[in-house]
Amino acid sequence: MTDPVRTRRVGGILEVTMDRPKANAIDFPTSRKMGEIFRDFRDDPELRVAIITGAGEKFFCAGWDLKAAAAGDAPDGDYGVGGFGGMQELRDLNKPIIAAINGICCGGGFEIALSTDMILAAEHATFALPEIRSGTVADAASIKLPKRIPYHIAMDMLFTGRWLDAQEANRWGFVNEILPADKLMERAWELARLLESGPPLVYAAIKEVVRTAEGSDFQTAMNKITQRQLRTVDILYSSEDQLEGAVAFAEKRDPIWKGK
Repeated sequence: MTDPVRTRRVGGILEVTMDRPKANAIDFPTSRKMGEIFRDFRDDPELRVAIITGAGEKFFCAGWDLKAAAAGDAPDGDYGVGGFGGMQELRDLNKPIIAAINGICCGGGFEIALSTDMILAAEHATFALPEIRSGTVADAASIKLPKRIPYHIAMDMLFTGRWLDAQEANRWGFVNEILPADKLMERAWELARLLESGPPLVYAAIKEVVRTAEGSDFQTAMNKITQRQLRTVDILYSSEDQLEGAVAFAEKRDPIWKGK
């Protein structure tokens, strides 16, 4: 049997590929392995950006393995560090993650995509939350999706389980770009290299500020920033990179980011 999750590391970029034929569905062992991979990605100072995709040309990820569920795996079982798929509950995951959607992206697979920061989709990619048809709730999507797209479209997807093509997903704003299938990974790596060259401490601060703002009113979030109550902001404001950005601008040169 092949490894259900493959990784490839090039410089500061980590590529993660779900590989469980036929549908790249996720069972408990796969989820736990993904959690270990993204935990190690989070904690490795040399890694700057991750790409997550699926093996093959038909499925990105069909979500929870319903065959495992039918065999008795409970929906609230041990998914491992980071929760289902390894990242959506992983604390302090403050590095950019790109999803490259190479086909069907549904259920928990869609929830994994929603846990990333940018979503690229092949032209043939499709999206859905079909949990309603199997008598369960798309829990993470029910929390996240109405905050990302218009409420009524989110509720339509959650209540009906209907499928969206890549064009409609892009129109509602949860897909950044649509690519020909043979250009998808090329573009994902191009974007990853751009982010790899950027300031990691700023990325970390952006992600923590965004998470904080989701659960706060504007002034509360601003107070936490200006009073340096957010760990990543405090680190950034005291960093060499903060000074380097200003000096490089004044000297009209590209900054050299050290991540410290």
